[in-house]
Amino acid sequence: MFDTLSDRLSATFKNLRGKGRLSEADIDATAREIRIALLEADVALPVVRAFIANVKERARGVEVSQALNPAQQVVKIVNEELVSILGGETRRLRFAKTAPTVIMLAGLQGAGKTTLAGKLGLWLKSQGHSPLLVACDLQRPNAVNQLSVVAERAGVSVYAPEPGNGVGDPVQVAKDSIEFAKAKVHDIVIVDTAGRLGIDQELMQQAADIRDAVSPDEILFVVDAMIGQDAVNTAEAFRDGVGFDGVVLSKLDGDARGGAALSIAHVTGKQVMFASNGEKLEDFDAFHPDRMASRILDMGDLLTLIEQAEKTFSQEEAAKMASKLSSGKGGKDFTLDDFLSQMEQVRKMGSISKLLGMLPGMGQIKDQINNIDERDIDRTAAIIKSMTPKERAEPTLINGSRRARIAKGSGVEVSAVKSLVERFFEARKMMSKMAQGGGMPGMPGMPGMGGGPGRQKKQVKQAKGKRKSGNPMKRKAEEAAAAERREQAAQGGAFGLPAQEDKNFELPDEFKKFM
Repeated sequence: MFDTLSDRLSATFKNLRGKGRLSEADIDATAREIRIALLEADVALPVVRAFIANVKERARGVEVSQALNPAQQVVKIVNEELVSILGGETRRLRFAKTAPTVIMLAGLQGAGKTTLAGKLGLWLKSQGHSPLLVACDLQRPNAVNQLSVVAERAGVSVYAPEPGNGVGDPVQVAKDSIEFAKAKVHDIVIVDTAGRLGIDQELMQQAADIRDAVSPDEILFVVDAMIGQDAVNTAEAFRDGVGFDGVVLSKLDGDARGGAALSIAHVTGKQVMFASNGEKLEDFDAFHPDRMASRILDMGDLLTLIEQAEKTFSQEEAAKMASKLSSGKGGKDFTLDDFLSQMEQVRKMGSISKLLGMLPGMGQIKDQINNIDERDIDRTAAIIKSMTPKERAEPTLINGSRRARIAKGSGVEVSAVKSLVERFFEARKMMSKMAQGGGMPGMPGMPGMGGGPGRQKKQVKQAKGKRKSGNPMKRKAEEAAAAERREQAAQGGAFGLPAQEDKNFELPDEFKKFM
């Protein structure tokens, strides 16, 4: 969603590199480019004005003028101001002192409240809670049925006593759900309310009545991040009519400009608490302003990547793989079965494109990342699963006839099987060397990372052979002269000194490192 904004900001900061100090004109030009980038990303005008004013004021201050690298200091200022307009610190859910904690979802129709109820339920369940979803949207066709299906997929309970489709009183359902939750020992109640296509008095009145009936600990306003500036107007109307404690952004994986997401926290004074960035129930997490700012500035989001890895990979399994690679056998204990297991765990973390997008600097190869075929992992898994257990344990056994059989079993070309085995051997060799502290092959060692001396050996360029003359008489004279030079060299050492008698002569150790 923020690709366009990221590209514009990256191009702006590129113009600042290499400058020892920033003049007033440099600061004004940078501020103008940032202003255009934010307006093109559909950020609200009052937010842009406040943002640019703060950046210009700080850029003219002591922290930039006395910095060793003014350009990096400006990037740091922009990053901090982005974090500020996104809400500052991460806002956590407030839980009731006595269960159940009641969370009410509000927002327009189509914002994704029902799906988000299931995502929030799954997220809370993974943290050890026992959530209950309550169907209070009794007007939209099949809303109750949709919530029941979502709850079943998330593995959480649902309270839906009314069939919906215009039948039933949502206020009474909300009130009864609290007693039901207490009786069934649910510590969190998530109330899914009805929406409208636009703000109207009936919508506001029903939301206010449900709020008064259940006294929610948190009212979350669900907003579609793709609807642009209208998201800010809707948020202000809900804040004044019903009131809410936090914002949830849905559809962050869309290709809209996304400026509304940057504007809501600043305009309403309420922080974004959660973000939904995909269709799956697992594509949901707490919103961290600092991490989102880092993504926008193409600095990556390694903390989220680490958290996802910790959820997927087991410590015991990781230690087992590391011991196989660091063994003295050159990683030969690491088999294709282990490779398949690692690959499947990476797949559980989500889309490869999204994972790579969390790494710093990946915005520069955005097109290549977006063109990654996720099915390649499935093809690789099919090839490995078409092998016998012995072939997976000892890939060196795979000869021509075995490759043909494996290719036929996995539905690929023979060349794909050959390529996979060769890449596996290369990857195993590289990972084994890294696990043993040898650094990455082909790269100079880095301090504290192994890999030998910090400076890479200079490669000696192979001299081209001297061309021979095409004239037979001239070529004969050249060969005679060369033979004479070789005879003189055999009689005397370098620099005209007598040749050493000792054939086993060696240079002192302190000179060897220069050779």
